[in-house]
Amino acid sequence: MKKIGIVMGSDSDLPVLEKAIVTLEKFGAPFEVHVYSAHRTPVEAKDFAQNARANGFGAIIAAAGKAAHLAGAIAANTTLPVIGVPVKSSTLDGLDALLSTVQMPGGIPVATVAIDGAENAALLALQMLAVADADLAKKLDDARAEAAAKVLEKNKAVEEKYNK
Repeated sequence: MKKIGIVMGSDSDLPVLEKAIVTLEKFGAPFEVHVYSAHRTPVEAKDFAQNARANGFGAIIAAAGKAAHLAGAIAANTTLPVIGVPVKSSTLDGLDALLSTVQMPGGIPVATVAIDGAENAALLALQMLAVADADLAKKLDDARAEAAAKVLEKNKAVEEKYNK
């Protein structure tokens, strides 16, 4: 299985990305975590992106807040799928990061999840890799079935209590 790269603009983004890390661990997916800033370490961010495919990555999750240019900077330097996670900040509650991440110019796509949506970023990266990995696809199918069963169990309890 290909690795998934997790890149954040600052270590202050780590609490948000821990949900992605936990999700990838749950599915047994290999990953690496890095701190590279689009503005403060642009050479290192570019080097990571340009060499990601050769280094065994299949998708990259890039998280940043405020100006949130990291996902775009990574995407500009690789043709691997890049998933942006806008991180909520105290300034505009993450709306600035969301808009910076989602408004990419034509030709440089970044898939963007919700503000602080690291768990969905990990699941999306896994789904991308599952296109060519039947075992991973089955794990994802099983997880979806388990989630559905939990909802139906809760539905049954609510119906029994209120639908008399």
